[in-house]
Amino acid sequence: MKLGIIANVTKENVFEIVSSFIGKLKANEIDFYLSDSLSSQKDLLKTKVAQSKFLSDTKLCQKSDMIISIGGDGTMLATAYIAQFYSKPVLGLNFGKLGFLAEVNINQMDSLIKELKKGDYTIEERMIITGTCRGHKIEQLYAINDLVIDKGAWPKMIDITILVDNEYVATFAADGLIVATPTGSTGYSISVGGPIVSPQSEVITLSPISPHSLSIRPLVLPSNKEIIIRADSLYKEVQINCDGQRVFAFSPPLEIRIKKSDRPFNLVNTSLSSYFGTLRTKLHWGIDLRTHISKNLE
Repeated sequence: MKLGIIANVTKENVFEIVSSFIGKLKANEIDFYLSDSLSSQKDLLKTKVAQSKFLSDTKLCQKSDMIISIGGDGTMLATAYIAQFYSKPVLGLNFGKLGFLAEVNINQMDSLIKELKKGDYTIEERMIITGTCRGHKIEQLYAINDLVIDKGAWPKMIDITILVDNEYVATFAADGLIVATPTGSTGYSISVGGPIVSPQSEVITLSPISPHSLSIRPLVLPSNKEIIIRADSLYKEVQINCDGQRVFAFSPPLEIRIKKSDRPFNLVNTSLSSYFGTLRTKLHWGIDLRTHISKNLE
């Protein structure tokens, strides 16, 4: 097995973490490549690495059997965006704040390497959504978490119209709209009242951002539907951002057609964590905080 390692080089002490990890890989005779974003500061790596081990992220994904993302969920999403083009599975080693997608903690490196050597892991297919903007010369958009249509720098609301398979659904004023995959249901979507969706579900959720109506609620749709979003504004542009990573500005009116991608994102799961365990421990889902507060006061 050859592992490709991509890390968030802006994080403090990340080179120490990478050094420790590749030292453990060497000790276990596991081959690896490193993202060339690490090469500019390779002197900070305590373990010597040949220059040939540093590759561009694209070549790293092509030549590796599995990609290890070291950082937080943002790093994981950026890594997944590249890896999905080559159908390479990604495992997240959490060195961030929440770590919902990057669910293996850095203090579990030894256990992780044991499981990788034994092949004691599964690869789960997660939905990706794509977006095509009518009348705008721009490449197809991809999102593992969500596509967000928003008002950008405009202080007022924008008008949003939704159609599903060309059938009119609604028009409303809001700050924007979050179109989320099941994976993204616990991201931005949940902060505006969107539902938590099991990652194995074949659905897409639409969650309005601050709608100027008491009757506009999140909507859950089958993943085989084509969703058309039209956004209009008095301002010079509206924005679309993909996974909070890639931001595009469009002159209104904007029309974007969103559907499930034919290609999934492959996520590596180990026994070191579980989806519902992560919900409980990191989002406190289903936990009565009153009980915890009273126990701490005793």
